[in-house]
Amino acid sequence: MVFNSIAFLIFFPIVLLLYRVIPVKYRWIMLLAASYYFYCSWQADLLYLILFTTVVSYLCSHGIAKTNDPKKKKLYLIIALVASLSVLFFFKYFNFLSENVVNLLKLFALPVSDFSLKLILPVGISFYTFQTLSYVIDVYRGNIEAEKHFGYYALYVSYFPQLVAGPIERPENLIPQLKTDNKFNVADSTVGLKMMMVGFFKKIVIADQLSKYVNAVYNNLGTDADCANGFTVVLATVLFAVQIYCDFSGYTDIAIGCARCMGIKLMQNFNDPYSATNIKTFWRRWHISLTSWFTDYVYIPLGGSRCSKARHYLNIMIVFLLSGIWHGAAWTFILWGVVHGLYQIIGDITSKPRSAMWKKLNVDEKGPFVTWLRRILTFCLVCFAWIMFRANSISDLGKLISTLFTGWGGLSISASLDSMGLSLTGIIITILSIILLKILDEQIETKAVPTEAGKGLSVERANAYVFVCWAIAIAWLILLRNNEASSFIYFQF
Repeated sequence: MVFNSIAFLIFFPIVLLLYRVIPVKYRWIMLLAASYYFYCSWQADLLYLILFTTVVSYLCSHGIAKTNDPKKKKLYLIIALVASLSVLFFFKYFNFLSENVVNLLKLFALPVSDFSLKLILPVGISFYTFQTLSYVIDVYRGNIEAEKHFGYYALYVSYFPQLVAGPIERPENLIPQLKTDNKFNVADSTVGLKMMMVGFFKKIVIADQLSKYVNAVYNNLGTDADCANGFTVVLATVLFAVQIYCDFSGYTDIAIGCARCMGIKLMQNFNDPYSATNIKTFWRRWHISLTSWFTDYVYIPLGGSRCSKARHYLNIMIVFLLSGIWHGAAWTFILWGVVHGLYQIIGDITSKPRSAMWKKLNVDEKGPFVTWLRRILTFCLVCFAWIMFRANSISDLGKLISTLFTGWGGLSISASLDSMGLSLTGIIITILSIILLKILDEQIETKAVPTEAGKGLSVERANAYVFVCWAIAIAWLILLRNNEASSFIYFQF
């Protein structure tokens, strides 16, 4: 069951209604059942994995809390880490590792046969694994107390709005809210529905439409329909930058909006990332929950920046290497992570020389000219890295990079657009959609919740707004080709 489906538009109002009529002390039962039903609608046969991870992390956290022996605490922590990461590794990385080990052995002319398992990647496994890890680590550090109520902890791990693609929530933020008597609030519901509608717009109107033009270039390399040249690679990559942002932030908006309708505030996951003026700032604005997770549980424990320059740069590379691996079991994702690590290191090394250059040129480094120049350069660097992220294989990546630098001879812009399926109407709609996207991103409220119910909005107007929102959502979904909802990109991670 995906958000952008008729099934979800039936499921969610029922859950929301039950959430409001069931007494607060029993709500967790309904939400947990709804969350497991939501997960089972994807992969019922793999429900045991999330249950296994939940039970092991719950028991280990209680083991840590009950003992004063540092060695036993560490043992419980190791058991939880090994159990959760082993499941993640087996289902997500076993075949990738096996394939590369076999290829390495073949290089040395050793007699070895290909070996792989028919494994299905459990949806959302990277997200709920990281949530359980952060919980156990925080209990071990003494940052939080172990949750005694298994039901609330299981709900924290499986809460359906953010179960399959985040944001990666922290226990100190989500668990207390799941226990709170969140009474109906017009303001919360209105903000939540606004966010959901923006999310639907981003996904269905922008991301799904742009995917057709991106796929025309990236999925047809080496075929009769190959339309890759310097111009189409650049255009498809820029469109992919918009597509993946709308796809992923659209999911996040819907997830946060669903939770907000229940009075639950999930963490912000995006903050206008393409307005960043450097790669470091980009990562403070893109997939914020993952960036903060790696910062708190990997980067800082490694020493962060409070060490020698060489060690600092090594820490950055380790974090981004892990980030690339987290996104997928493929060398393209690993290269994407490494490139972003190099961006940050080079940016840090050249920071002072660049400041000195602007000062020597008598140009205000914080002025609009330099700010916009940095935004454009940062966006170009991010887009170049997106080529690695989107490429279907290392072979395809090589063709794309080569075409990017050499495929400009004798090309026709008009013919290139036609080969991508981009008509004048499509261009106009794409531009208008991106402009509207910028307006929506600036208008939507994603942080503070108004304290005064309704904030001047009458119940009648709020109800009318709800009706219009769901009517538009249903209309969009009915118009989907073959009445099939497309999955969100980050479901594969």
